Amino acid sequence: MTKNSLVNNVYFLGGFATMGGMLFGFDISSMSGVVGTQRYQDYFNHPSSSLQGGIVASMAAGSFFGALLAGPLGDKISRRRTIMLAACIWIIGSIIQCASVNTSMLIVGRIINGVAVGLASMIVPVYQSEIAPKNIRGRIVSLQQWAITWGILIQYFIQYGCSYIQSNAAFRIPWGIQVIPGLILLAGTSIFPYSPRWLADQGRSEEALEVLANLRANGDKNHPDVQAEFKEIQDAITFDRTLAARSYAELFQTPNSRRVFLGITLQSWSQLTGMNVAMYYIVYIFQGAGLIGQDANLQASSIQYVLNVLMTIPAILFIDRWGRRPVLLIGSIFMALWLFLIGGLMGKYGSELKTEGNSTTTWAIQGNDSASHAVIACSYLFVCSFAMSWGPVSWTYPAEIYPLRIRSKAVSLSTASNWAFNFALAYAVPPLLESIQYRTYFIFGGFCVAMTIHVFFMFPETKGRTLEEMDQIFNSDVPMFKAWEASKIPTASRIDYDIEQKMEATEEKK
Repeated sequence: MTKNSLVNNVYFLGGFATMGGMLFGFDISSMSGVVGTQRYQDYFNHPSSSLQGGIVASMAAGSFFGALLAGPLGDKISRRRTIMLAACIWIIGSIIQCASVNTSMLIVGRIINGVAVGLASMIVPVYQSEIAPKNIRGRIVSLQQWAITWGILIQYFIQYGCSYIQSNAAFRIPWGIQVIPGLILLAGTSIFPYSPRWLADQGRSEEALEVLANLRANGDKNHPDVQAEFKEIQDAITFDRTLAARSYAELFQTPNSRRVFLGITLQSWSQLTGMNVAMYYIVYIFQGAGLIGQDANLQASSIQYVLNVLMTIPAILFIDRWGRRPVLLIGSIFMALWLFLIGGLMGKYGSELKTEGNSTTTWAIQGNDSASHAVIACSYLFVCSFAMSWGPVSWTYPAEIYPLRIRSKAVSLSTASNWAFNFALAYAVPPLLESIQYRTYFIFGGFCVAMTIHVFFMFPETKGRTLEEMDQIFNSDVPMFKAWEASKIPTASRIDYDIEQKMEATEEKK
């Protein structure tokens, strides 16, 4: 490999690694596309709302444990090898899911797939943040969310095409085809470089410098930028080793506890927006909007998935210019608006709808095209708002705010909280839509209001800072509930410049 090859290009490395996120997207569509089809319902004996919630939520349960495992694994066997392990586990889970003969086997396959997704969703953003320069770190890590949206879209169209197959292959092909991205991820990651920060932390300084030089300056170890960043990494590691042992207990001690709390709550809030619920149960949402028929529902859903891909692009391009705080605040405000509108429209124009056999009662808009179209439009706008804001930032922010000595473990806790809420919501929402119906949207709208307040008061801006500069932000004298003042804290480079200016001024006076 030459020093100019793709394996030393930050965009290629960061983009290819996001195939780990694509696995999550594949899983979302592999279920959302089949839950409303007759073939799936007949083969698995028409699962009840609680059983269907359990089938969907089983993936998130596996992801919770996978995310927790990824923390110590990322430190012990490296970020790169953890991604490779995730790919292997994903392949096994996909084979079991494809071969499922009953709901128990399906749930086991989804749990195994979930472990893989938990590993990948935690370690990929960490790997991306550690190889990316500070000026494009947000853009590189945001590719994780874009890959998820692509996974959702690609698998959905596979599922859409297979829905016309008049056999059980209608759901087995989409589940089996998930093996392919796992194989690609495994093969590609095997030739990736290790994270330079992980290498330095392992005492492999020469290798760390070589990787950093390849990533930043075509292999020139003496380049000023390479030397400056390498020194910053070394100084941070030296400082870290004078502190407490690298245990989980340290995560909850001052001053780390604040950052851990922010990472956990940010990932939890990203689930409480209701976005992934909307993706898993999109069929139910559009049924409530009055869309009748499998084709109409699948077509409307595909539009939503395309919008999800397209509207993530502005965030990728401009997150390092806009910053994290404004994107989060504006996104949650708009999501709350669309959710309240959906709930209000369905409450005013909808009515109880008896399902076939009168076994359950749901709520749907019937005979009012204007109200139906308005609900669908608000659903699209909700997805666009999430795609441009909380989608990418919820992966970027936790991956960049922790010091190296606890980064892997802290991000694993943050990601695990994401999957814990994913599990709870995936399991609870079908019964909620059945029992309290349109009022479910008001609950998620209220969550969006609460997260807006939380971000405004407690989340400082992190754009334009190196990973080693985060201590200046979070360990400063800025009050915890005045996060907006953190932007006034000068960067390390600015501090060095000011010191030099003062020294020069002193010399001139002499």
